Amino acid sequence: MLVCITDECVCCGACEAINSEIFSIDSIARVNQNMIKGYEQDCIDAALICPVNAIWIDEIF
Repeated sequence: MLVCITDECVCCGACEAINSEIFSIDSIARVNQNMIKGYEQDCIDAALICPVNAIWIDEIF
């Protein structure tokens, strides 16, 4: 699974609240691709809860 955060991100912290090992917010939002395996559902949940739909997911198996 590939997870990206688009430029629409407003750094609200919703994704980080779901899983701070995958998503981190400082001045911009970042995704730790190395932590996704085993936590795919957290990525999906973060994408669904994002208020500006800034989380893009590809390669869902």
